[in-house]
Amino acid sequence: MPASDQTTAILPGLSPIRGRQIEARFDAALMSSDGGLLLLREVEQRLGVARRLAACIRDPRVPERIVHGLDEIIRFRMLMIAAGYEDGNDADSLRTDPLFKLAMDRLPEHGDLCSQSTVSRAENLADRHALLRMGRAMVDHYCESFRQVPRRIVLDIDDTFDAVHGGQQLRLFNAHYDEYGFQPIVVFDGEGRMIAALLRPACRPKGRQIVFWLRRLIAALRDNWPRVEILLRADSHYCTPEVLRFCRAERLDYV
Repeated sequence: MPASDQTTAILPGLSPIRGRQIEARFDAALMSSDGGLLLLREVEQRLGVARRLAACIRDPRVPERIVHGLDEIIRFRMLMIAAGYEDGNDADSLRTDPLFKLAMDRLPEHGDLCSQSTVSRAENLADRHALLRMGRAMVDHYCESFRQVPRRIVLDIDDTFDAVHGGQQLRLFNAHYDEYGFQPIVVFDGEGRMIAALLRPACRPKGRQIVFWLRRLIAALRDNWPRVEILLRADSHYCTPEVLRFCRAERLDYV
């Protein structure tokens, strides 16, 4: 039977775009390897992560001359990374892609998305204070995802090496891994849900650095849940005198 005569299942539940119904199905002539972006669009519409992060950054541009808002730029960058296009240079080829346009609530025949230069400028807008606000916004988002306040949460904290292969800002050579990269600290709860992350140089964090970041994280969690019990779970190199003193002072259990 010719492909044009075959009936294919339609993925239901996709939100319309500018009054037009969106149908996702497996017709060979119209397939894309990035079809999952439409599902990510639905998730982002519910979570509003890009909007939260954009609200943390001061936009110095003249409002009446803005073509692409910060929330749009961040959302585009998030979708790029989620689809496997980590390199910001890919924005120049993806800005005209029909699937990316649909995922950004734009019809294929309408204007292009933002360019690589716009993405790069936006990524460099966030100063230290904006980054702290963005981290706090994600902790608040995590807490708001619960239907009821938990009695106890487990924080799994660790650092992981992220190799880089270009001249990225603040990259550092790590002798253990014999590569250049970063070594971000990441925190998940005991159920595997991500709470926070801190991009940092590719070296083992010191006790004072860990405490500086933990203090903000614990304060943000307790601002949302004043009575929650917290268990900190980490590898042995987090067991420094500074961290232990902090845990005792803040009434944190630790393993």
